[in-house]
This record gives sequence, structure tokens and C-alpha cells, in this order.
Amino acid sequence: MMNQDNTVQNGEQREHFLQSLVAFTKNHRAVHWSGTLEEFLDKVLPVDPQGVARNSHQYIWDMIRWSRSEDEDGNVRCKLFQDELFGVDESIARVMDYFKAAAAGSEVGRRLLLLLGPPSGGKSTLVILLKRGLEEYSYTDAGAMYAIAGCPVHESPLHLVPHTLRSSFRETFGVEIHGEICPYCRSRLEEQYKGDFMQMPVERIFISEAGRVGIGTYAPHDPTTADLADLVGSVDLSKVAEYGDEGDPRAWSWSGAVYAASRGMLEMIEILKVKREFLYLLLTLTQEKNVKVSRFPLIYLDETILAHTNLAEFRKFLQESENEALLDRMVIIQVPYTLNYKEEARIYKKLISSAAPAFRDTHLDPHVLHAAAVFATLTRLHEIEEKEAELSKKVRIYANEDVEGVSRSEAERVKERMPEEGLSGVSPRFVINALSNAIIQSDARSLTTMDVLLALKDAIENDARIDPKRKRKWVDYLVLARKYFYNRWVKEDVHKALFVSFEQEAQDLLDKYLDEVEATLDNRQVKDPITNEERKPDERFLRSVEEKIHITDSGKQSFRQEVVRKAMGAYKRGEKFTLDSHAQLHDAVQQYLFEQRRDVLRLVSSSTRPDEDVRQKISVVERRLVDEYGYDTHSAREALNYVTTLLAQE
Repeated sequence: MMNQDNTVQNGEQREHFLQSLVAFTKNHRAVHWSGTLEEFLDKVLPVDPQGVARNSHQYIWDMIRWSRSEDEDGNVRCKLFQDELFGVDESIARVMDYFKAAAAGSEVGRRLLLLLGPPSGGKSTLVILLKRGLEEYSYTDAGAMYAIAGCPVHESPLHLVPHTLRSSFRETFGVEIHGEICPYCRSRLEEQYKGDFMQMPVERIFISEAGRVGIGTYAPHDPTTADLADLVGSVDLSKVAEYGDEGDPRAWSWSGAVYAASRGMLEMIEILKVKREFLYLLLTLTQEKNVKVSRFPLIYLDETILAHTNLAEFRKFLQESENEALLDRMVIIQVPYTLNYKEEARIYKKLISSAAPAFRDTHLDPHVLHAAAVFATLTRLHEIEEKEAELSKKVRIYANEDVEGVSRSEAERVKERMPEEGLSGVSPRFVINALSNAIIQSDARSLTTMDVLLALKDAIENDARIDPKRKRKWVDYLVLARKYFYNRWVKEDVHKALFVSFEQEAQDLLDKYLDEVEATLDNRQVKDPITNEERKPDERFLRSVEEKIHITDSGKQSFRQEVVRKAMGAYKRGEKFTLDSHAQLHDAVQQYLFEQRRDVLRLVSSSTRPDEDVRQKISVVERRLVDEYGYDTHSAREALNYVTTLLAQE
């Protein structure tokens, strides 16, 4: 019966997908337009003159604004990146600022945008997402773009308007025309249309990387064989015989990447590996919006150049003094690795979701990705001799967690990156490779956090690129990730699974703590809920809770006052003061309850020959770990055994 239901559901999904494809095709056919310049000026231009006259930076900025949405909290997010890039919000914001400033007409628009960062940090993904956004936007009404039909650089039809009439055009339509007609279209205008530019054909175009319209991509190859023709084209000898002149625009091969990118974006991959003459051509194109090739006058090209490179190439480039002028004409934005382990874990999840079914179908316990992400984050921090506890605090602060003994202002200071933080260390690919090896070697089709930490240790020790000193440091980081993060997480899971009434029990304990604290601060007695008799506040109970999070006797007064202030604030807002209202108390209450039930936990999780009662308790705990906390049977049993070991060591 279940197989029949799945077949019906799959059939419905296929039908829905086919309908979506048909609707997509119809929509893309419906938005085509073609006509003469006269028809264009009469029917198309008056509808949106500002949109028609946009330059490449303005077009990209409008695309970015079109892709924005507001979440439930009122935060504006760009849907281009929200499901693909994690932990690099600051870099994305700086890229957005670049396009906003360039679109407004500032000098920033005359600079080449260079993304700089370590391998696998998201540079290429960011550029790819912008390109896909441009392709999608060009099919919308807001993203409509028009060009002279048949133009090899798909230039704006407004270039056909003679210079003597452009001031009148500006007064009539309120927009400025920038640019010159290309040599190819100038030749066509004279030979085919006898100079009657009003009859030149115009069509709506759609940005397509595959179709070489509005997006060009250049990847460097062997510098000794690299040719400028890859960027600006060359004479097509097969057509010289046809047209009889190498200087005829029709005999020129317009296949260069800069022509494909006209009106949109040129992506330069590993730009600093190209010859210096390439760089000068690109920077002149950015600054002056034209290129010069033999036999032709200056060719006007309006495009945004977005380049990316790695740190090693950039440092080499900096050492050469003759590159100072080039650097001055670049806007450099760093795209470092994320230092937020929660965002790093999202990267792993995305990479796994796109992997082969064999990897996707392997069960990972709920802390596998986060523990690996903690390790990766530690390798990216500034290398100083800090105590393990301080490093773990730093990792939690970068993840925006409340940390005991660290105020909000102190946390903000900690999050001010050291210059090299996030620019080196373990890449997401390194972790995913280790995870893949662990999956391949696993017979259970289930991985625990300890399996993955051991796989990472093996990857470190067998990587010839890592020097011995760094290997030792990174193995220490694996121990730290286990000791200060995984141990805490797995103990909490087992504890909660063991006690069905945990949430209510914890809340009751929190309420009791708050009652006792308020009575202590007000110097009054507390009414015992059982005997109904009044008594002094239970200072011993208060200290037993507070000591779990290392609140000293001298610091207890200020801590208690802070708790009461937060509780009063919650009450005034009409909210209940819960464990989630105070991170430190949350930890203290959990540890207190855990301590109270330590003997029971030992009994349930470590009995070698359990009787029926104990066996039932073990079964309940395992089932809760599976049903409510993301484990499977194998990892749940391993978690119980691991916690038993921890208890034996304490």
C-alpha cells in the first residue's frame, strides 16, 4: 500500500514538473520583441527610458534589488545567495555596496572588482550566482534589455542616435546616451541601410553565458601561449578572401570574451596569473569603457569586470612594485572562510546534499557536521598560545552564542578579526573529503561524530602538504572540539532522552532558583510549597546551581541581580522567563539536573547484563534519541556508550 502511495505521489510530482517546464517555455517565448529603431523609439523606449539606458553596473544593481526579499524579522536578504553562501555576509554586503556605488555613477564604477580569498571560500560561487541572477532577470519585464540585432557586442540601439541629436534626446526622454556604435554595425548601417539608422533592426536580448550574450568568462592557461585574441578576437582568415580586406569588420573574429560580456559581466578567473598586458587591457576597459585593436578605432564596451584570485597569487603580485598602478584601479574585497561554525556546518550540509546518493543516504548523527565545523574554525583563528577554554569561548562567540563571563561589548571586541583570521586553515573541501572517506569505510551506513573526528585525524596525518608542527596543532584542535563541544552536546542529548519530563523539570528548577534569588535580594523569607511554612532562602541550593557555571562567591550578587533584571524585563514584555531567556542559567540548570541523575544514567547506559527493567529503560532512551534528537539506532547506542565512558572518567 505504501509503495502504491509513493508511486502516485511521484507521478503527481512529475506532472507538476512537466507543467512548470511548459509554463517556463511559454513565458520565454512570449517576451521576445523585434522591430526597427523607429518602432523601438516609438513603442518601447517611452515605457521605461531609464531602464533602456542602464549601464552594466546599474543593470546588475537593479537585478540585485529585484532579487531581495524581507524575512519574518524584517531583515532584507538577497535570495541569490541565501541558500548557497553561508557565513560570508560581510563580504556579500561589500560586493552589494560596490554595485550600489557604481550604479549611482561614482568613480567606483571605473574600478575592477577583485574578490580575494582562500580556496573553496565562496568566491567562484558568488560570481556564478550573480551570473545566474542576470540570466533570470533578463527574462523579466523589469530586466528587459534591447540591442541592435546581429551586433557582435549586442550594443544598445541608442548608440545609433547621432551625437548632434543626443542633447535633444536627453531633453525628450530624460536620459543620457553613452557610447559609440561598433565598427561592425557602422559598416552594416552604411552598406545595408545606406545610412538610414531608423531602419536598423532592434531586438530584445536575453543574457546567457552559454549563448555568449552579456556574460563572458576567461580562465588563464599557459602564459607562454596565452594570446590577447582570447579577449579581443583576431582576423578571421577564412573571411578575408570573401571581403578582400583584413580591416573589414566582417573579417574580424568577434569571439573574444570581452565582446561576449558586453552589456553585462566579464568573469576573470585567477586574474593575477595572466600576462601584464592582459591586465592593462582590462583596466583600461574598466576605466575608459573601450578597447583598442589593430585596424579599428576604439571599440566602446560597457561591462562590469569581476575577477577573483587566491592569496598566494595576490601576495606575489604585491611584491612587484610596478603593479602599484594596477592595484590603484582595483576594488579588492576579501572573501575569507567563515568563523561561525554553525554557518560552516550549513556549507557541509549543502555539499552533502549535492553528492551521490550513497553519501546522501548515510546517516550522520546530529553533531557530526557541527563538530567538524568547530575543528575547521579553530584552524582559521589567529595562532596564539591561548588556553583551550579561551579558544572554545572564542569559537562560541563567533557563532553568536552567549558565553559565561563575556559581556556583549566584550564579545563584539573579540569578533573584530585579526588580519589573517579566516584567510587560512582547513577548507570545506578538506572536511568533506575526510567525511567521504569515512562514509566509504563505514559498513553500518551510519557515522557518529567520533567516526568523523577520527577520519579528520587520519586525513591530517596523511596529508603531505601539512608540516609536522601544524599537524600536531590541528590534531590538538580535534581533541578540543571533542572535549569542549561534542562532550557537552552528547551529554545533553542523553540526559534529555533519559528523562521524559526534562523540559518541565528544568523549568520548575529555574522557577525555584528565581524565587530563591528574589527572596535573597529582597531580604525576605520563602514559603515552602510542601509544608507551607516560611523559611530562609536556600543559599546552599543557589550556590550548587551557580557553581556549575563557575560563578564565584564574590560574583554571585551581581550575577543574581542580572538574572532578576532579565526576568523582570521578560515579565514586562508579557513573556515567560524560560531556559532560553538566559544562556548561562540554561547551562547551569542542565548540569545540575545531570549531576542529580548521574547514578541513574550510569545504570541505564552501562549495565553489561541488564535485567528486564533496565533493558526497557535503555530501549526508551534509544528510541527517544532516534525519534526526537536525530540519531539512528547505531549512533544512539554509540552515544550512550560514549557518555558512559565520560561518566567513568569523572
